[in-house]
Amino acid sequence: MAECRTCKVKIAFWSEETRCKDCRQKHAKELTEKSNLSAEAKERQKASMIEESAQVNAIMLTTETAPNLNITKRIEIVTAECAFGMNMFKDLFAGVRNVVGGRSEAVQKTMRDSRRTALYELKREAYEVGANAVVGVDLDYVELSGAGNMVMLVASGTAVIIED
Repeated sequence: MAECRTCKVKIAFWSEETRCKDCRQKHAKELTEKSNLSAEAKERQKASMIEESAQVNAIMLTTETAPNLNITKRIEIVTAECAFGMNMFKDLFAGVRNVVGGRSEAVQKTMRDSRRTALYELKREAYEVGANAVVGVDLDYVELSGAGNMVMLVASGTAVIIED
């Protein structure tokens, strides 16, 4: 006869289960509790990001100046990097789109998400050095050839303080 791997109670040899009925139920309950905890942790993290996002509300410009903004202090150059990859299904469908033509929504969505992430990180970097704006923002996409089909987005700009 086989044994339950948790409590070592004898179970039927031909059973495909490795735990007795009681231990399976206990294990399932523990897994459910863990997933509930992780859902709560995700909600707390999301609320924290929303709160931080409200604080990190820097003005972002691709130009160095604007007629209605008076820059009082240039602090430093800030950068944010976001490396992202396409999974094999996105690669497959992008390859098909390349042959038959058309837009690849999956690739566009991945690139849009990475741009938003990089710009948010740039704002956060500026906030951490005491700036309330980033000017001269530049986005550069770099293909990482050694890492499979990955692309890195680098956002850079100058963290500044502007008058209110």
